[in-house]
Amino acid sequence: MVNNKPLSDLKNIGKTVEHRLNEIGIHTKTDLKQVGAVKAYQLLSEAYPDKHLPVCYYLYSLEGAIQHKNWDEFSEKEKAQLRRDAHLK
Repeated sequence: MVNNKPLSDLKNIGKTVEHRLNEIGIHTKTDLKQVGAVKAYQLLSEAYPDKHLPVCYYLYSLEGAIQHKNWDEFSEKEKAQLRRDAHLK
């Protein structure tokens, strides 16, 4: 099933992001879709408070992985909405 793809098979997900997602209990596309990009970003931020999590590498990438889209394909309006949803400026 497509939604049970390992994270490493999804767009925008490299080894570091995959490892960090695994550590917070997200292992497949299904897991990521259930949690959602915004909540996954927030969980990563909490799990790695000493790391700067660039919005484009995490929030946009996670949403792109769910939508099978490169993170830089999102419009500014879509990016702004994701930042609002995540309570970012």
